[in-house]
Amino acid sequence: MSVNEHDQIRRQVRDAYGAVARAESPAGSCCAPGAGCCTPADKDVAELLSGGIGYSADEMAGVPEGANLGLGCGNPQAIAALKPGETVLDLGSGAGFDAFLAARQIGANGAVIGVDMTPDMISKARANAVKGGYANVAFRLGEIEHLPVADATVDVIISNCVINLSPDKAQVFRDAFRVLKPGGRLAISDIVTTAPLPSDMQQEVALYTACIAGAASVDELTAMLAAAGFADIRIAPKDASREFIRQWVPGRGIEDYIASATIEAVKPVR
Repeated sequence: MSVNEHDQIRRQVRDAYGAVARAESPAGSCCAPGAGCCTPADKDVAELLSGGIGYSADEMAGVPEGANLGLGCGNPQAIAALKPGETVLDLGSGAGFDAFLAARQIGANGAVIGVDMTPDMISKARANAVKGGYANVAFRLGEIEHLPVADATVDVIISNCVINLSPDKAQVFRDAFRVLKPGGRLAISDIVTTAPLPSDMQQEVALYTACIAGAASVDELTAMLAAAGFADIRIAPKDASREFIRQWVPGRGIEDYIASATIEAVKPVR
């Protein structure tokens, strides 16, 4: 894929999620039934979607209103094992939902950095941080392939249904490796392919921005992570996720090709 093609994909993704951020009410999942990407939905819909992918009622109630847009495909907090005082980086932080949840776990002596390439999302997240009084959370505008974060400064990287949207996933993992401290870890929820996507699906812009057409296989992701230098790589697709994925694009059978997965890996201590 050429540089121009990469940039075109990023523009399409940025435009789609910018529209989500600008919606007056919380947006439904880009793949929510009956709500195409960027279609506003009410708070109850966002909470219903998030509850279905593993968030508790306490987690959803504990963040500022408007932070949970219902855009995830899992709960990275469940595998992150965050500890007080850690520095956490959230790739594709959106309106701040996972960043705020992480802040609750790492405490006042820890720090959370959210990175998103969509200016409207950054503005929304920063407003939510002020509203919620999150002094230990900062949001930075940037691409996850080229993180605005110093080398070896992060303990844990989390992300929720975002890396599949990148046209250069190998570079995402290389830069993630760069910013992690030795012994630092990845705790990611994302979409993976479990069978090759039909070529027509791969070419649909709407399916790319809906977290489908850009997904990679477990083997491909494992190879990328290993090439970046990661060890203890564990990628676990969740067959049960096909139940909610079936509703993303009803009647297309996408659940036969993709699933939500947890992705874990560690930067070795040399």
